[in-house]
Amino acid sequence: MKTKTNRMINQMNKSGFLNINKPKNITSHDLVDIVRKELGTRKVGHTGTLDPFAEGVMVLAVNKGTKFIEFFQNSFKTYHVVAELGIITDTFDITGVLKEKNEVRPEHLEKLKDTIESFKGSYDQVPPAYSARRYKGKRLYEYARKGEIINLPPKRIQIKNINNITIDNKVFEFDAEVSSGTYIRSLIMDIGYKLGCGAVTKKLTRTSIEKFKLDDSINYENIRYDNLLNPVDYLDFPEINLKHGYKIENGIHVYVNNVEDFKFSFQKHQIVKLFDENNRFIGFAKTEKTSKFLNTLLKNEPESFERVAKLYKIFNQR
Repeated sequence: MKTKTNRMINQMNKSGFLNINKPKNITSHDLVDIVRKELGTRKVGHTGTLDPFAEGVMVLAVNKGTKFIEFFQNSFKTYHVVAELGIITDTFDITGVLKEKNEVRPEHLEKLKDTIESFKGSYDQVPPAYSARRYKGKRLYEYARKGEIINLPPKRIQIKNINNITIDNKVFEFDAEVSSGTYIRSLIMDIGYKLGCGAVTKKLTRTSIEKFKLDDSINYENIRYDNLLNPVDYLDFPEINLKHGYKIENGIHVYVNNVEDFKFSFQKHQIVKLFDENNRFIGFAKTEKTSKFLNTLLKNEPESFERVAKLYKIFNQR
């Protein structure tokens, strides 16, 4: 019993993120369950789901790593998609029920590249009826499977980049960098609708979530604590190094005389990362001054008790 208890305590002290290459034909919930079983902990969350037919990067948070999820939920993501013109299904992907099969004419192919590129920027996108979006506490696909189609209002999304477009007769593919909440299936459907012949997603791979890349991901067979990543390393927030960091960790304000130095400029009310004199991460803070103002205080009033930051949240990783 003592050995089992010690093992459980040791596991709970191991926290962070796993960058996993989700295979197709399993759900995101399946992957969460696999991680829970392999690591022996119930405390597992994710920074965003993937459709069952999709594959690629899924970032799962383990134990205290779940406290960092909120900072990654609005991250931009990149995908590689393969699609086909002339087909429309109820799910907007090739696994769905065929609704229409239309002729693909030469003029459709001539306009295809320009039509794809026309979606760069922001537009109001309607989520698929078969999706994990929630409505009144249930997933949309739960309603759809019962024949209840819920039409949610469009959501403003951003297509930041579309690159590497290739066209081979009716089949086309490209890479896209998109805002959180964007459905690539809906984007393909919208491209087909704009052309007038319809289109369906045949293959979808998520290639990155910000700094988490597919090339650096692990297969789900390799899930273990040794592969945990420190989420702090993947957040591009300015850094402030402090003196007497243990005092800050207990919840007091940060003052000028607590500051050793700082990396990167920041604005007022911006989130920053706090580190102690041993370069150990303490937590986050919201700045009350700009980096320019702080730099002036450090040069001219090193003993000033002017507040620099108010503690935002502590994420103790020990």
